Amino acid sequence: MERLIEGHRRFLAEAFPARRDQFHLLAEGQAPETLFITCADSRIVPDLILQTQPGDLFICRNAGNVIPRAGEPAGGVSATIEYAVEVLRVRHLIVCGHSDCGVIRALMAPQALEGLASVRDWLQHVEPAWKYVGEVERNAGELTRHTALTHANVLVQLDNLKTHAYITRALAEGRLQVHGWYYDILSGRIEQYHEGLMRFLPLV
Repeated sequence: MERLIEGHRRFLAEAFPARRDQFHLLAEGQAPETLFITCADSRIVPDLILQTQPGDLFICRNAGNVIPRAGEPAGGVSATIEYAVEVLRVRHLIVCGHSDCGVIRALMAPQALEGLASVRDWLQHVEPAWKYVGEVERNAGELTRHTALTHANVLVQLDNLKTHAYITRALAEGRLQVHGWYYDILSGRIEQYHEGLMRFLPLV
């Protein structure tokens, strides 16, 4: 806690005064163009990775960057997405998975979830990822299998997203674009899913 408190002290002394006018404007409202849905993993820091500023991203985080399908218990995830699309009218929605994801490791070895009932229940939203993984990747080494499943999970969550009527409506109206990303912690690079080629390619 002392480290966090000291960080806030530096923020008040250095960062906040330098951006006082920006924060004054943000105090009156927000107008982000992008909803960024990613994992709760502490190593994923969207504003650092994308060099964005306060007010740029509307962020939704949970274990495994999960999006429940329409009709499933809404919870905070679906409510956050609906608010971003229907009220804030974001123009872009990004679902971003990442390397070394603990949820994907749990999917690969569910026996490790003994005693973690909530986590085990949460995995039901990720298990369909197996259908996107080919036989070669299923039988490959752990790292290759993990990457393939993480890519697949992004596609599953994009599928889930499109079960929501307000998403399909926003897409049809041309006011929303949806993107599937994969962030590699070791290299710092992002891959984006290319629907035409049906694979992930470097973003830059």
